[in-house]
Amino acid sequence: MDYSVGQVGRVVVARLFEGEDLHACIDKIAREAQIRCASVLIVGGFRTAAVVVGPEQEKPQIVPKFTTFTGPGEVLGVGTLYWDDAGPRLHIHTAIGKHGENLIGCPRRDTRTFLILEVTIIEITGIEATRQFDPDSGMKLLRLTKP
Repeated sequence: MDYSVGQVGRVVVARLFEGEDLHACIDKIAREAQIRCASVLIVGGFRTAAVVVGPEQEKPQIVPKFTTFTGPGEVLGVGTLYWDDAGPRLHIHTAIGKHGENLIGCPRRDTRTFLILEVTIIEITGIEATRQFDPDSGMKLLRLTKP
């Protein structure tokens, strides 16, 4: 286990409008505000999302299994934001519901807002953390740097 202790920095609240993409909006906010480490909370609605619901295969590297959510539907989620060598990367897990059917997973693309999506970004300061490529999994994973 690795861990690092930081402090709460700025808190950013955003409202996403109909059709806006969650990942693109978080990326823009993080770049403009230079938020490098954060916790992210969302509540509202998704119109569409491509959601990872588990691995298609685990070896030799993880291949994600995607399911397409077609809404509109309700969503709540919690995630983290850390930068890799290209910029901010959101990792978020959500519960999405529509007409009593539920989907839980990691929306990675095509995350379009239905009506409104409320986003709260809680910056974490005083730690050094990035997403770095892990050759065993084939994914970019959280790495902490000890001070």
